[in-house]
Amino acid sequence: MKIILCVTGSIAAVEDLKLVHELQRHGFDVECFMTEDAANIITPLSMEFATGHPVVTKITGKVEHVKNAQADLILVAPATANTISKFAYKIADTSVTTLLLTASGYKTPILFVPSMHISMYDAIEDNINKIKQEHPEVRFMEPNSEERKAKFPSRHDIVIAVERMLSDHKLNGMKVLVGTGGTFEAMDAMRGITNRSSGKMGVEIAKEAYRQGADVTLVCGSTHVHIPKVFRRINIESTNEMMRVIEDEITESDIYVSAAAISDFEIDKVYEGKYPSDEDITVKFTKLPKILKQIKEISPSTFVVGFKAEAGVSEEELIKKATDRMEKYHTDIMVANDILVEGGGPGSNDNEIYLIDHEGYEKIGLDSKKNLAKKIIDKVYYSL
Repeated sequence: MKIILCVTGSIAAVEDLKLVHELQRHGFDVECFMTEDAANIITPLSMEFATGHPVVTKITGKVEHVKNAQADLILVAPATANTISKFAYKIADTSVTTLLLTASGYKTPILFVPSMHISMYDAIEDNINKIKQEHPEVRFMEPNSEERKAKFPSRHDIVIAVERMLSDHKLNGMKVLVGTGGTFEAMDAMRGITNRSSGKMGVEIAKEAYRQGADVTLVCGSTHVHIPKVFRRINIESTNEMMRVIEDEITESDIYVSAAAISDFEIDKVYEGKYPSDEDITVKFTKLPKILKQIKEISPSTFVVGFKAEAGVSEEELIKKATDRMEKYHTDIMVANDILVEGGGPGSNDNEIYLIDHEGYEKIGLDSKKNLAKKIIDKVYYSL
């Protein structure tokens, strides 16, 4: 897919070389338009080197704005108050604003990534609202409001916003609740029991649901992975905390994905201080209720994706255990995996899974968790 990256005169333009590489890493062909002010911050030659295409800084007899107006998407990053306001009032006096006005005539998707002082962002709120009302094909990323600045989002967040605009929107308008990461059950004021979950699988599922147009809430235990700021995040520590959050959220959720590594046990009695380290101690574990068991009881209409992890079992036994859980807890589909599979398991970037429904199962060999998340979301979409 072809993206036109429009660079305007904000100091955040220095981040665009990294943004180009991130877009290319996700399979996009990137070309660049720059304003004269942007060219004073980062050279057109550097952008040409990064994109592999000549950079347009002026409109010439080659009518560059017409040739590029029907790209798959136009990304204005960073977008200044000046450029946003000119587009709102249809002023075409730079290569970028000329391209934007031409593209709006073709209804080409446009994504603005504002970057400016927060007072300027507040001052142009009416102009942003005017654009939203007149141009349904245009989207704005919410900036990071730090230090009184509408700061440039991370390149990862920008890329996933681009992917969302260009996706098939399979889950458009749906509310998706995803549990991920490991829970922690306290022993004393310092120690506790947890597990090796990195949260990567759940985060990838949340990202794919977001790409496909869903309104995503991530209930997040202990994780070791970058989590985009584009969706809502609720941090928890223990299994009981996760259950309380899910109880509050589940009736408003169309889909629930139980990808968290939830503890099966808690400490019977938490020591008030810190256990002494120079003597033996004995602790008693108490079994925790299964969160998955309660979902359909609370919200029968929610589509539920359960997970079942085993260690060193045969394929037949893994499928049977996952199928039994699906029937016992009335989940709609199950994702099963062996945590000891070579090249996969907790903390890794890859895994091997089985997708199970009431008609059978499909084995998906070792693949990246990003690709597995796509297949899981596709399975959800076709099962709805």
